[in-house]
Amino acid sequence: MTYLELVNDVLARLREQEVTTVSLTNYSALIGKFVNDAKRQIEDAYDWNALGQEITVTTSSGTYEYALAGAGQKFRVTSDPLNTTSNVIMQVITSSDMRRKQNLQPQVTAVPSEYCFDGVDNNGDAKVQLWGRPNGVYAIKFFLCVPQAPLSSDLTSVLVPDVLVTQNAYARALVERGEDGGLNSSEAYALYKSMLADYIALEATRFPEMQEFYAS
Repeated sequence: MTYLELVNDVLARLREQEVTTVSLTNYSALIGKFVNDAKRQIEDAYDWNALGQEITVTTSSGTYEYALAGAGQKFRVTSDPLNTTSNVIMQVITSSDMRRKQNLQPQVTAVPSEYCFDGVDNNGDAKVQLWGRPNGVYAIKFFLCVPQAPLSSDLTSVLVPDVLVTQNAYARALVERGEDGGLNSSEAYALYKSMLADYIALEATRFPEMQEFYAS
């Protein structure tokens, strides 16, 4: 569903008139905020396949720090990064270990086999440091779960399950508005949590390594 369709779905549940654009009224704009809040909460609950991205870092000789373009800062690493040039599984190490290696030991240029995250660049994307320092050109592939940017355009489609977004946003709207003769907010949120568990269980049948989760 698009952003506008999500907002209108919530408005219909509240027995409010649908709108032609999310920003048409103050109330529809508020529902739009609830939709984005709901989307963010659902994204945080599980490593949804729809949010999966592969980001490849291409190294240059002697340069050991790189940004993961487009990853932002709220991503999760879903499996070990791979140095596909050398067929090496990258091992994560602590930031303190990386600092010792980069600053105290004799500088080693070699095939990169270790990494850690350290800081962000000017675009707000996470940066990664590699060890050994690359002695040539290598392709390092990172497998991430990256949240979708907040919905702003009416025509942008949500990536996580839309029925979860509408149910969560509806529960939030009931909290703000108060009881209206239908479901109360606690009932609506309990229904959302049950639906969330069902959707995660369904997706987990395709990805057994992702079967542990915490409903939020």
